[in-house]
Order: sequence, then structure tokens, then C-alpha cells
Amino acid sequence: MYWLILVVAGLFEIAWAVGLKYTEGFTRMVPSVLTAGAMLVSIVLLAFATKQLPLGTAYAVWTGIGAVGAVIFGIVLFGESAQPLRLVCVGLIVLGIVGLKLTSSSA
Repeated sequence: MYWLILVVAGLFEIAWAVGLKYTEGFTRMVPSVLTAGAMLVSIVLLAFATKQLPLGTAYAVWTGIGAVGAVIFGIVLFGESAQPLRLVCVGLIVLGIVGLKLTSSSA
């Protein structure tokens, strides 16, 4: 259950990372409020997940999910580069997330 909570926290991290682009430096009210809300939910869920999961593992997985999601949404929504080497590097992050899950002592 704690892993599922961590994944959901990571999804909210993606939401706030993407939301930052739409806030235009927190000058737009609605995107800013939604982004701040996603930040809060993401941090609270991460904190809850660390009750059972190792801190380093939980934090690395959380940031990894956010980083991979931000890159994917950057490519899809904002036309950012999808050059092969960049995608290989993102794949390495995914591999690291999977490795941390597989080697974690917490179920």
C-alpha cells in the first residue's frame, strides 16, 4: 500500500511540475492555486509513504517519477526535444526506479 501511495505522490509531483509552466511565474491565479494544491498533496503523500518505506528510496522514486513524467509531458505538451540520447537517459532513470523497488527491504 505504501508503494501505491508513493506512486500517487509521484503523479502529483508530475502535475505540479507541469503546472509550473502554466502558472507563468505564479502570475496566473487558477494554475497557481492548482499547482500549489498538487504540491501539497504530493508532499503529504510522500511523507505518509516514508512512514514505512526507507527515506532515501522513497525520495529517489518520488523525484524519479516526477522527472520522467515532466520530461514526457515536456515532449508532448511543449515540444521539447525527444532526441534518442535524451530518451535513453530517461530510460536509465526508470531503470533506477525499478531497481530501487526491487532492492527495497519494505514491501
